[in-house]
Amino acid sequence: MPTLPPVRRIVTGHDAAGKAVVLSDAAFDGVPNPSGTSLHTTIWSSQGLPVDNDDASDGRERKLDLTLPGGSIIRVVDMLPGTVAPMHRTNSLDYGIVISGAIELILDDRHSTLVEPGGIVVQRGTIHSWRNPSADVTARVAFVLIDATPATVNDVPLREIHPREGLKP
Repeated sequence: MPTLPPVRRIVTGHDAAGKAVVLSDAAFDGVPNPSGTSLHTTIWSSQGLPVDNDDASDGRERKLDLTLPGGSIIRVVDMLPGTVAPMHRTNSLDYGIVISGAIELILDDRHSTLVEPGGIVVQRGTIHSWRNPSADVTARVAFVLIDATPATVNDVPLREIHPREGLKP
């Protein structure tokens, strides 16, 4: 399985004198997702707004689902070559930043948009899928997911559809 190097996470904070310091500097390997299309590395999560910068807990250790109600998550996803993720929709505002490789954003009308390194997708509660069009290059994307109210159409909230429901693009 083609893989990329572990994701490095550097966390800063303050010492007793109020000076900025590096609290941790570590690398993490991705964990395979249930569909087998990618490896996920949770970098950090936070609960509530505003975020408490004095909270000493490790944001990576919080129990998480795909999203965090009332919070935010940053996760790095390594999408394996030639794979397609199941269609899904979450009640979140997502920023997807392509770091390396390329991915296709696929919407429910089958419209697809190729996103290359440096491209950023702002995902606003729409149903979508991701596809890595390469036969041999793993794509790396950083996703920031922020809890949001459900998107609505004609004042009717759209329901979440999780990848485990197995909808095909």
